Amino acid sequence: MKLTEQVVRNFVVAKIFRENSDRINSMDFSTTGETLISSSDDDSIIIYDCQNGTPKRTLNSKKYGVDLIRYTHATNTAIHSSTKVDDTIRYLSLHDNKYIRYFQGHSKKVVTLCMSPIDDTFLSGSLDKSIRLWDLRSPSCQGLMNLPGRPVAAFDPEGLIFAAGIASESLKLYDLRSFDKGPFATFRMQQDKDCDWTGMKFSPDGKLILISTNGQVIRLIDAFQGTPIQTYTGQLNNKGLPLEASFSPDSQFVFSGSTDGKIHCWNTETGTKVVVLNSEHKLPVQCVQFNPKFMMMASACSNMAFWLPQVDE
Repeated sequence: MKLTEQVVRNFVVAKIFRENSDRINSMDFSTTGETLISSSDDDSIIIYDCQNGTPKRTLNSKKYGVDLIRYTHATNTAIHSSTKVDDTIRYLSLHDNKYIRYFQGHSKKVVTLCMSPIDDTFLSGSLDKSIRLWDLRSPSCQGLMNLPGRPVAAFDPEGLIFAAGIASESLKLYDLRSFDKGPFATFRMQQDKDCDWTGMKFSPDGKLILISTNGQVIRLIDAFQGTPIQTYTGQLNNKGLPLEASFSPDSQFVFSGSTDGKIHCWNTETGTKVVVLNSEHKLPVQCVQFNPKFMMMASACSNMAFWLPQVDE
């Protein structure tokens, strides 16, 4: 089955999970697409089986809280930021719910966390106006960049370069092997007066960069030229939430949640809105992601929804 506009319009909620008592703040599919991990403000981590559509395991992080959960390359380990005690990033064995390592250095809330697609390095960015580069095998920071404002960051699909969005106005591209030399490209963007950049993702084909905000706007940028391609609007965000926006695996579509519980979808090439999907979410949909391998989508408020295309009989 190929993802077309018609298929996207036929997506329906196939299953709703009510495992959480508070907002689901982040989620991540495994690279195989077989499982989905989520973190919530209720301090729980839940792993879902995507093929059977069932919750598989629940782990708790009552002491430190949990946000920005990300799978590493081994599906039995994950990294996450903390919401209590301090701003340490924690490396967790999901198999026995024990911490393998702590990554200390940030002095304020970590707002961006991304795992390299190819190896054990990862990036973190914080409200302390810094981006740090880490390796899972070592507790010490491998690289540090001090910035003039709040950062967002993302690896490209090859894992060779990373993009950093600085102070919601400039986009810088770094070569991972020599990032201490500074960016090899800097693009100035139109500044959004009434919102901050809160998320950044490369498209799976590496050609586009998606910038999500805590306002009413999502921007699509050419990853090579830094030129704005599309601006997506229409999704509601009247609460200043960092609503996630995500690509489909073929880079054709962008999905975003909305504070009224709906899911908006746009075409990356034409910029037109494909559909507004009515979910069963009663609260703001902060997380939405498409499965990298299977024809399914997940969205979350305090409940988790799995979406499948409705096949016409």
